[in-house]
Amino acid sequence: MPLLSEIFWLFLRIGAVSFGGGMTAWIRREVVIRKGWLEDRQFLAGLALCQITPGANGVNLAIFTGSLLRGAAGAWAAFFGLMAIPIVALMAAGTFYFTNHEAIRHAGFGAALSGVAAAAIGLLLANGIRLSRRNLHGLRGTMITLVTALAIGVFHLPLLEALAVIVPINLVLTWWKRRA
Repeated sequence: MPLLSEIFWLFLRIGAVSFGGGMTAWIRREVVIRKGWLEDRQFLAGLALCQITPGANGVNLAIFTGSLLRGAAGAWAAFFGLMAIPIVALMAAGTFYFTNHEAIRHAGFGAALSGVAAAAIGLLLANGIRLSRRNLHGLRGTMITLVTALAIGVFHLPLLEALAVIVPINLVLTWWKRRA
């Protein structure tokens, strides 16, 4: 079981280097692969839970992980570690923005943000592919994953509408498989 300080420092580092949706990939790499604090199945269960609860997935996942490892104190350590650097960076960026409006219009600033967004998308895709390879077994799971990706990624259905369609289909398929 990791120390509270280990949880804090790990999530401080993740908060310093991850952006947006790429945070999930960073958390998985550190907590499952590098540290071995959680197994893939535990991580996936937590990720699923975090995606259906209000709030940012990365923050929810940090709190879930810290809680699983060390209870409420672990959840707080993970949360404060994850949020410390982004809060300071956001305050600095806000100060810079409000004192240097003209610098923001510079093309290099927009290009840098586009590069960060592309890197986050790449991390998400790589993480999705790795998780799929290890955890999708059989045609049913693969089809549910593809239908979900199409519903949200291609047809832009809101999460609740996609779940309202996909969850009943998955329940019926699971029931049918167990019945047979």
